[in-house]
Amino acid sequence: MEVIRGWTHISFPMGDASRVGEARRHAAQAAAELGLSDTEAGRLALVVTELGTNLLRHARHGQLLIAARPDHSDVEVLAIDEGPGIEDVARAMEDGFTTGSSPGTGLGAVKRLASDFDIHSAVPHGTVCLARVRKHAATGVGHAADRHAFEVGAVCVPIPGETECGDSWGAAFDAAGLTALVADGLGHGPEAAKPSQLAVATLLDEPLRDLRGMVEQIHVDLKTTRGAAVCVVRLSGDDTLRCAGAGNVAVRVVSGVYDRSMVTQHGTAGVQIRKPDETSMALPLHALVVVHSDGIASRWDTQHILPVLGRDPALVAAILMRHHSRKRDDATIVVVRRRD
Repeated sequence: MEVIRGWTHISFPMGDASRVGEARRHAAQAAAELGLSDTEAGRLALVVTELGTNLLRHARHGQLLIAARPDHSDVEVLAIDEGPGIEDVARAMEDGFTTGSSPGTGLGAVKRLASDFDIHSAVPHGTVCLARVRKHAATGVGHAADRHAFEVGAVCVPIPGETECGDSWGAAFDAAGLTALVADGLGHGPEAAKPSQLAVATLLDEPLRDLRGMVEQIHVDLKTTRGAAVCVVRLSGDDTLRCAGAGNVAVRVVSGVYDRSMVTQHGTAGVQIRKPDETSMALPLHALVVVHSDGIASRWDTQHILPVLGRDPALVAAILMRHHSRKRDDATIVVVRRRD
C-alpha cells in the first residue's frame, strides 16, 4: 500500500520582476527541505527563473504555482497564463527562438533541466507548462505510486491572502486500484485546514475501509472541528468507480465522448450528515476522474482539456484551474487517469 498526503501549491503572480526572485527563493527552500543536491537545486532555480521571466515578459495574467511533493521527492512548477498562447510549440522549444508576442525563450532549456516536462498552448487562451525537478533524477528514483495502474495530478491553492489552504487531499494505491479523497474545510486559513487535514488522515489511516464506513468515521473524527465537505472515490482494477461523500465536493468523469457527474449527498462531515450513500459506475475507456472543491465553478466546459486527456493529469488540473477558479475561495482539483 502506497499513500500520498496531498501537496499544496503556492501561487506567485508575475506582476513585476521581484516576483521571479520571490518564487526562486521559495523553490530553493523547498529543494533544501527535500534534500535535493546543489546541482538539482540549481536546475530548479533555472527552471523557475526561465518560466517566471517568460510569463513576466510575454504573457497576460501569468503565475507560477510551486509545490514540494515529498512523496515523489520532487518540486513541481506550473507556469500558467491567459494568453496570447504559442502558435507553434515545437518551434518555440528550439534554442534561441523568441518573438515579441509569444513566450518561448528558454523552453528547450527548461525541458532539458526538468525531470518531467509537459506543455500545452492554445491561441488565444494561453499556455500551461509543467516542470518537475526530482531528487536523484539520474537514477530514476521516484515514488512507488508511479508504478501503479492509475496516476494522479493535482492543483491545490489557498485563497489569495492566506498561506495555509483550507482544502486538503490524499490518495492511497493498492494492488487493485486507488482511493482518493478531497476535503474542503468550512471557511479559510488554519481553522479550515484542521478538519480537512483530519479527513485526509482518516483516509490514510485505513484506506481500504468501505466508502460508507470511511465517510462515517470522518464525520466522527471531525466532531470537534468546524467541519468539512468531503468526497471519497475508489477506482478498482475492473475499472469500476465508486463514490461517497457529503457537501460541495464534485466528481466528474470525462473522456472524448463521455461527460457525467456523480452525485453526493448534502451535509457537512463533523456537523450533520445523513447515513452515507455510495454510488458507482463503470469507468469508460480513456476517461479522467476529476474531483474538485467548490473553489472551482461546477459548470465547467470540457473543451479546454480535451486536447490533453492523455497527458500528465497535473496539466489537466492546471488548465481547469486557469479557466474555472472562482478566485475567492480555496481551490483544489485532483485528476486521476489510468496509465497507458
